[in-house]
Amino acid sequence: MTAATGVGPDADPRAVGPADRTGTARPAVTVVGIDAAGRPPHPGARDALARARLVVGAARHLAALPAPPDCPRVVLGPLAPALDRLAAAVAAGAPAVVLASGDPGLFGIVRRLRAAGLPLRVLPAVSSVAAAFARAGLDWDGAAVLTAHGRDPGPALNACRALPAVAVLTAPGAGAAEIGAGLAGWPRRLVVAEHLGTDAERVTWTTPEEAARRAWADPHVLLSLATDGSAPPAVGPVRTDNQPAAAPAGGWALPETAYHHRDSMITKSEVRALAVARLRPRLGRLVWDVGAGSGSVGIECALLGAAVIAVERDPDAPVAANAARHGAHVRVVTGHAPAALRDLPDPDAVFVGGGGTDVLAAVVARRPARVVHTLAALDRVAPAVHLLRDAGYAVDGSQLSAARLADLPGGSVRLAATNPVVVLTGERP
Repeated sequence: MTAATGVGPDADPRAVGPADRTGTARPAVTVVGIDAAGRPPHPGARDALARARLVVGAARHLAALPAPPDCPRVVLGPLAPALDRLAAAVAAGAPAVVLASGDPGLFGIVRRLRAAGLPLRVLPAVSSVAAAFARAGLDWDGAAVLTAHGRDPGPALNACRALPAVAVLTAPGAGAAEIGAGLAGWPRRLVVAEHLGTDAERVTWTTPEEAARRAWADPHVLLSLATDGSAPPAVGPVRTDNQPAAAPAGGWALPETAYHHRDSMITKSEVRALAVARLRPRLGRLVWDVGAGSGSVGIECALLGAAVIAVERDPDAPVAANAARHGAHVRVVTGHAPAALRDLPDPDAVFVGGGGTDVLAAVVARRPARVVHTLAALDRVAPAVHLLRDAGYAVDGSQLSAARLADLPGGSVRLAATNPVVVLTGERP
């Protein structure tokens, strides 16, 4: 790397940022990562501090790395005043340093500084996530990293439900106890890393149920790992596309032959394509597949990153076998709906592939954002539409009647009709 980029190990601590409109290079703000023990691992950090004419950071970081006695300091509280001081320093050509924890480019201050238009040079320390996996002795190249700090913890919880390896940066009220409680019923092992890099460091392997009953030091790093009962569980293979929550390489709306099913009791691929599109599965969302049968709809939602619960009354239904066949992480709940829905966590979207109006009523009572209901019997369509509308959902629907190519003797082809199906979509305003 060149000194101008300011990212290589031998980069000049006086590195400059991009040129402004006059063609004059602006001095970069140096962002220094500090590990949990209060040390900056980068050799250029102390030189950058020695040259600084402004240092910004939390009180503990400013105490750990003292600036020159005559250097102004800004203790971070509200960020706006610090951004104003940094912008003024850049405009005046004065070297400035920002101190931050770990890798400040990982859910850290780098994003906010870049949004403010400041030219940056970043000298990271080991991130707390990397340190947590290292302390646990685990590889983590296939893991997803999310944060529950300062935002709704629901997406992080659903990512833990959906993916085999997830690291969560926690916050008070959104930590191992809360996420552990939300993982009840999912086969997971948790690693809770507290006070990383300090004399009080503690790394605990536990179950979701045990984590929910304990108090943990804030903040901490939580690792959620899918397990088949092995200890410690393996993080699992890296996807060939190197993206843990990417769209499946094999696509979706797969042919029925991609699933085990009995007596053709499976949502046909043409219907499934529309149903999955309407459900909008993605990482951070929870989808119920009610009356799952083969589980094809729920499995394809899981392959698109969603957490999925498949509810099926028949204990011999092939949903679990199909999920394993496709490498999808689907929680299977065996029981009769609507009773089987009672203790499940609230969904973001629900596919109702079986059951009467009592099942649909139980679903809408949980107020998911979207409900997709498929019906073959026309006399059930109007009651379902009225039920959804009475519950405050905007409803649209269509009948899908596909005709597939079929061979005829002599090399000719014909169209073979599949059974028509009505697809209703309820959207909550």
